[in-house]
Amino acid sequence: MDGLRVIPTWRHGQERLYVCLPDGGNVAWYDREAARVNLLSDDREDEVLEALGPFLTGPVTVGPPPVPTPAELARLSLHPDDDLAPNRPGEALLVDLERDPGPAHRLRPDPRCRALAAEQTTGAALDRLDGAGWRTLHSVPLPGGDRVHHLLIGPGGLFALHVLPARRQRAHITDPLVALGRREPFPLLRRVRADAGRASYALTAEVHPVLVLVDPANVTVTAPPRSVRVLTDAELPDLARLGGMLKPADVEALHSMARDRATWTRV
Repeated sequence: MDGLRVIPTWRHGQERLYVCLPDGGNVAWYDREAARVNLLSDDREDEVLEALGPFLTGPVTVGPPPVPTPAELARLSLHPDDDLAPNRPGEALLVDLERDPGPAHRLRPDPRCRALAAEQTTGAALDRLDGAGWRTLHSVPLPGGDRVHHLLIGPGGLFALHVLPARRQRAHITDPLVALGRREPFPLLRRVRADAGRASYALTAEVHPVLVLVDPANVTVTAPPRSVRVLTDAELPDLARLGGMLKPADVEALHSMARDRATWTRV
């Protein structure tokens, strides 16, 4: 009994407490949110519960791990090369910069670096929504070299986020045009809507388009854009307040479908 150790870990934004043997082998884990102790060895139940005693916060269910859901089984069957879940925020830009870092000395900063920093900022904010029942995929490739910067799936529905670095610049939006600082306006909202439409087709579910402006000085919207939600990176946590659209099982099923690279080859 004295040999059992309790090791806290994080999985999908939620804490789990693993009960391990001296050699590191797992004999059980405690899922706080589900109030369940999952036993891998029935004959160690008393030892496990005593080791977990200081960590238990109320009544718990004790038993073998639950049978995997169809969504979990589908996820486990994916080949690593076909699984988009490990993609980092800005994955495509990271790969591009590694392959072609550009000249060592530039008169102007590489715009890819600004775009990467903006996607990383957005991705970090979205990943923090995981504990509220949301799932995020980053840098989802589309045929033709396009991509969805971030795909967010959760209780409030599905969202395709396009990220625009706007550091300390004024943003002016007149659908479909977006202007930053003194630059010429360009019809970015058309692409934002088009990417969301392609995602809707791939997932056979409505995907809402979102434009994310990262660190703008201010944002002026002359009229609410058609079907596009415009947010700054500071406003991303507001998405966690949306709900009533998808049940947890639906979120997991759509996430399993979306993380499969083959899902996106037909759009």
